[in-house]
Amino acid sequence: MPTFCASDGTRLAYHVSGDGPPLICLPGGPMEDSAYLGDLGGLAAHRRLIVLDLRGTGRSARPRDDGSYRCDRLVDDVDALREHLGLGRVDLLAHSAGTNLAVLYAARHPERVARLALITPSVTAVGIPVTGDARRATALLRKDEPWFPEAFEALEAIVAGRPGADAWQAIAPFWYGRWDETARAHQRAADGRRNAEAAAAFGAEGAFDPEATRPALARHAAPVLVLAGELDLNSPPGAMAEVADLFPDARLVVQSGAGHYPWLDDPARFVAATSAFLG
Repeated sequence: MPTFCASDGTRLAYHVSGDGPPLICLPGGPMEDSAYLGDLGGLAAHRRLIVLDLRGTGRSARPRDDGSYRCDRLVDDVDALREHLGLGRVDLLAHSAGTNLAVLYAARHPERVARLALITPSVTAVGIPVTGDARRATALLRKDEPWFPEAFEALEAIVAGRPGADAWQAIAPFWYGRWDETARAHQRAADGRRNAEAAAAFGAEGAFDPEATRPALARHAAPVLVLAGELDLNSPPGAMAEVADLFPDARLVVQSGAGHYPWLDDPARFVAATSAFLG
């Protein structure tokens, strides 16, 4: 397992698969073991995937300073990986909560980003609201599925701010375009892979400043892909269109029939869209 040293001395690990030009990949969670990304539906056939285990997750060491889990401080880890790989500029792909880190990296080091792919991105770093009504409307697209009544009841409780103990587990089918055995296995494998302590620190006070980040992104010249899932109530297409509008050169792709993990729902379609953008 290849490793490198972060600026504070923490030893960080990354996984390499595939052939072609390197593509640095950042996982979500936040602070989840990157194993859930797999080979991104076969994207490794087109690019050499460099998948980072964020500090305190996967094979990466835990830092001495728990405050270094904060998203804005993780930007230095991404840049340390770039330097370790000997790259002047990078193609960067991030998923879900990991897109907050990718966006902060692009805002701080725009000259070091050649292309930026944001997969079902989080909106926290850029301050775009996702309303409860938007989540409900997206969820209602699944109303004819057998698991829907229980999952929708749990979603209503979450949106109202009164989730029961099992509410988050009950809405698991909404994360996937098809709630089949592949999706169930993916969900089961995620249990225990998230560093809860690190996740709590990821978005701590001071981590995000959307009022400063948005103008920086408006000056970001590199091409950007925002890939949304049609059925993703976490990152619904309407909000994803607003994310794309933050950049001067962004392309929004809405993958039909996909949830929050589009490379699982339709690997061929995901790989086609992503590899076409990356070149």
